[in-house]
Amino acid sequence: MTHIREAVTTEDYELIARLADTIWREHYTPIIGKGQVDYMLERFQAPNAIARQVAAGLQYFLMIHQHQPAGYLAFEKQAESLFLSKIYVLKNLRGKGLGAEAMAFVRAQARAGGCQRISLTVNKYNAGSIAAYLKLGFRQEQPIQQDIGGGYIMDDYLMVLELQ
Repeated sequence: MTHIREAVTTEDYELIARLADTIWREHYTPIIGKGQVDYMLERFQAPNAIARQVAAGLQYFLMIHQHQPAGYLAFEKQAESLFLSKIYVLKNLRGKGLGAEAMAFVRAQARAGGCQRISLTVNKYNAGSIAAYLKLGFRQEQPIQQDIGGGYIMDDYLMVLELQ
C-alpha cells in the first residue's frame, strides 16, 4: 500500500526536486533531450519553482511506498475539471500498482471537488504513458504546443477522463 500525503514544507519541495531529477533524467532525456530536461527541471521542478506553483494553487503530493519516497503528483481544480499536472513514479517501482493507486487518489480528489473530468497533457512521443492513460479510460484529444522559453517547446496531447 502506498501512502499519499500533501507536500507543504520546504523539505517536501526539496524531496520532490530530488525525485524529479532522478525520474526526469531517466525517463525524458531520450524523449526531449538533456538540454530541455535540464531547463525544465530548473524552471519547473526546483524547490523555489514548486513553492511558487503551490502559492498559485497547484497542490503537490508525495507518494511513499514501504516508508520510502516513491514518486509525486500535482494537480489543480480548473472549473469542473481537475488538471493533473504531474504524476511520476521512480523507475524501479513502476509496474507495482503505485500509478494505479495514485490515479485512484486523483479520481477521489476530483470527485470530492465536484469535478466532471480529469485532464492532463502528455508528450506526443511518450508512448508508454499515452498507452497507460488510454488503458485507464482517458481519451486523446487535440495536440497542444506550448513555448516554455529557452528555445524549448512542449509538444503534447491533451487527454481527458470523464468521471461518471
